[in-house]
Amino acid sequence: MTGAISLWAQQETQYTQFMHYKLGLNPAYAGSSGSIELAGLVRNQWMGIEGSPQTQLLSFSLPLVNQRIGLGANILRKTIGVTNEYALETAYAYRIPVPRGYLGLGIQGSVRMLRIDYSQLQGTQPISQDGAVPVDMQSKLVPNFGAGLYYSGQTFYFGVSVPRLLNSNIDLADGDGTISRDVSHLYIMGGVELKAGEGLTLEPQLLLKLVSGAPLDLDINVMGHFESRFHTGLSYRLGGSAGTGFGESAALLIGADLTPNMQLGLAYDMTLSELRDFSSGSVEVMLRYLLQRKPASGEDTETDSPRFF
Repeated sequence: MTGAISLWAQQETQYTQFMHYKLGLNPAYAGSSGSIELAGLVRNQWMGIEGSPQTQLLSFSLPLVNQRIGLGANILRKTIGVTNEYALETAYAYRIPVPRGYLGLGIQGSVRMLRIDYSQLQGTQPISQDGAVPVDMQSKLVPNFGAGLYYSGQTFYFGVSVPRLLNSNIDLADGDGTISRDVSHLYIMGGVELKAGEGLTLEPQLLLKLVSGAPLDLDINVMGHFESRFHTGLSYRLGGSAGTGFGESAALLIGADLTPNMQLGLAYDMTLSELRDFSSGSVEVMLRYLLQRKPASGEDTETDSPRFF
């Protein structure tokens, strides 16, 4: 007698500095910064473990037509072990003026190339002797689409999104049945800016990630901005281990506005799950640049100033 078991788990990359990469989580964010926005991020996760996850990405966003329309795009490369993923994502948002800000309605289209180089595998005996393991490289293109809502003002934001709505087959090998599929991830994010004194601003923020059949995943952090130039904060990620009960990680974030338009951010995650015995933590580097766009003929020139929040 034979049987099959379906396993559901989180597939998407985690970002400690998610507040600087909202477009990758919610297409409705496109255009919300009020200017042309360029961002780059590099993440090395669970350092010290061979083949641990690594991510590099570039992000672009642009507001148009009196900030009523937002366009955006992300280019990503993710690796884990012998698996590589390359992704191109495009976003469109229609932004409706509402009390205290804008409500963005966004859609996203994406295509990913999944690639596994089996020739890089190492075994206790020659892998070529096992006919069940391919010996060459296999790849597959996987399209998808998503949607989101994003409500924001000068001192707050709130968003709900599902970047991938299709449960697409992501098996690389041809064969009967389906072993692995895309799993829809629901993201809920929010943050607020609070004046805490002369030259000090506090920004509590959170990111909730929900996946059917997987444990609750929640990022909570508080950032302090000093003299509108430097920032530091602490972050905690719930999840990762049901055994220790300590959560997945705790992180320190620091950064600075190098110029009025350019911001640098660094994050170090201390692993709290059982992986802490094998990993020296995770690091993340982020660089963002905001460029005020000149309004086209007929557009309103009294637009909001560009903002990093």
